[in-house]
Amino acid sequence: MRILVWLSLIVLPGCAVSNNPLRHEIKLLRKGIIKDDTSYVYSLPYENGKSYWLVQGYFSHYTHKERAALDFKMKRGTKIYAARGGVVVRVKEDGDRGGLNKKYRPYGNNIVIRHADSSRAGYWHLQKDGAVVNAGDTVQQGQLIGYSGKTGYTLFPHLHFLVWTFDENGKWKQLPTRFQTSKGVKYLRSIRRYKKPG
Repeated sequence: MRILVWLSLIVLPGCAVSNNPLRHEIKLLRKGIIKDDTSYVYSLPYENGKSYWLVQGYFSHYTHKERAALDFKMKRGTKIYAARGGVVVRVKEDGDRGGLNKKYRPYGNNIVIRHADSSRAGYWHLQKDGAVVNAGDTVQQGQLIGYSGKTGYTLFPHLHFLVWTFDENGKWKQLPTRFQTSKGVKYLRSIRRYKKPG
């Protein structure tokens, strides 16, 4: 709990850290001011019935200043499941180091899955040899794909989750994602615990 209090001191003040227009759009989506009934509803990337803290959300102050990404605090070895089905396009699992220094960034183990609409989801900081899928595999939503860890640029063990696509010019574009939670479909908020139905 101490780490959550510490994180809240550096994460919560981050409301005005980014001028990215997506940041404002996500804020309106979370408050329900903008209604989105068309975007894909993702499954939380962990076991049914389990709940985890979301310690960093979209455009949080600490390391997500310009990222529409989510950090779920979980112990090393926690099972990670595909939030959406697709084809595995990248697997890195040979990294064996992690810490709060950018020099560790290349060691971050990850899995990237391409979805039917060509968007991609990335799952970062997996443990060494922590992938149970290979590039080229087709996976279903809710399928076990790997195990969380503390590799790469990270202070503590967690799962970093991000969805993106490419625009007509081939430019990388982050996507906010809705999730099915035990309390309905939601855009997730920092410093809250979310339970996966089941």
